Amino acid sequence: MNTLGKITAKIQDWKQIQATVDAWQKAGQKVVFTNGCFDILHYGHIHYLAQARDLGNKLVIGLNSKDSVCRLKGPNRPINDETTRQYLLASLEFVDAVVVFEQDTPLELIQIILPDVLVKGGDWQPKDIIGSDVVLANGGEVRSLPYIEGYSTTAIEQKIRNW
Repeated sequence: MNTLGKITAKIQDWKQIQATVDAWQKAGQKVVFTNGCFDILHYGHIHYLAQARDLGNKLVIGLNSKDSVCRLKGPNRPINDETTRQYLLASLEFVDAVVVFEQDTPLELIQIILPDVLVKGGDWQPKDIIGSDVVLANGGEVRSLPYIEGYSTTAIEQKIRNW
């Protein structure tokens, strides 16, 4: 399979990701899940996602759809279209799968895939992470990873507007 084909194979729909995660877990792989908009990919994202991947064997990213981002961040977001955001994330070596969700939260997706580890950024306390109750009830763990100060899509967007 060529490089673009390998990247494309990482982008899955809900049915595919459910089967993929199930197969990984049956093979003894520890599956880590995180989610976000990942609008303008930056060093803070890379650092966070690399740390998330280190918590297990496979990293699945739930990506907010265009409409979901717009509802959460406002009418000027996302800056990058959904396909671009999917392919940027899937092209990262340490990302094993990317799946889009339309809802405002990834709760339904988490309920379907039941990851072994649920991860969010440092502004979330583990008990407040959406889906933490589901993951913990299934014997998994929930982690909050620190942010790298000074890196955010919002900060980049504001910097551009001030030019």
